Amino acid sequence: MKIVVVGGTGLIGSQVVALLRGSGHDAVAASPSTGVDTLTGEGLAQAFKGADVVVDVTNSPSFETEAALDFFTRSGRNMTAAEKEAGVRHHVALSIVGVDQVPDYGYYLAKVAQEEGVRGGGVPYSIVRATQFFEFIAPVMGMSTQGAEVHMASTLLRPIASAEVAAAVADAAQGEPSNGVRNIAGPEVHRLDRLGEITLAAKPDGRSVVTDDVAGLFAGWPDGVLVGDDTAYIASTRYEDWLRQN
Repeated sequence: MKIVVVGGTGLIGSQVVALLRGSGHDAVAASPSTGVDTLTGEGLAQAFKGADVVVDVTNSPSFETEAALDFFTRSGRNMTAAEKEAGVRHHVALSIVGVDQVPDYGYYLAKVAQEEGVRGGGVPYSIVRATQFFEFIAPVMGMSTQGAEVHMASTLLRPIASAEVAAAVADAAQGEPSNGVRNIAGPEVHRLDRLGEITLAAKPDGRSVVTDDVAGLFAGWPDGVLVGDDTAYIASTRYEDWLRQN
């Protein structure tokens, strides 16, 4: 099959492309660097020509509410129009576990709008919702650092390796449209501050973690939103094992 991965040069997309090519598919990475701009629609018609499946793992360059909402809704409309013109039979989108349970966070509202566009777009679809990536922990710690202290909330997370997210997205792309949502999560539930402690124990750099439930991105979020439910597929890679290898 010809499978176009939009956002195919990023963290998840590049891994999805490699997995699909390894399975014998004609996987095409589409991104601004390859001449494809979802916001303007430039390059979409040519990229989607002859495609059986389109995978959307794009991300907004801004987490600000209006910018993110504009990115996901406009990109979605442009992709849907190009998919219909090209006769694409399956659209796969990557989203976030709990995305519809945090109405006060603008970026999540933008992702909800993206999902709604996928459902109403008229192209058979599959949505894969993942928990936060392991690769996300270090940047969160960086944003939360004050001197030698890392201020982190005690919010529950169930993070997952990006490689396992990519594998789930690639599997969805090779299957039939589910016209529904599949949740995937990591094998262990941790408090965010504990993830910081685990990180610094494995890779000490002179900083220490301070539990601060009013600090950072996930401060005040209800427990359970970011861990998935009993329907989630549970991946196998533990955070501590991943740290030793990365």
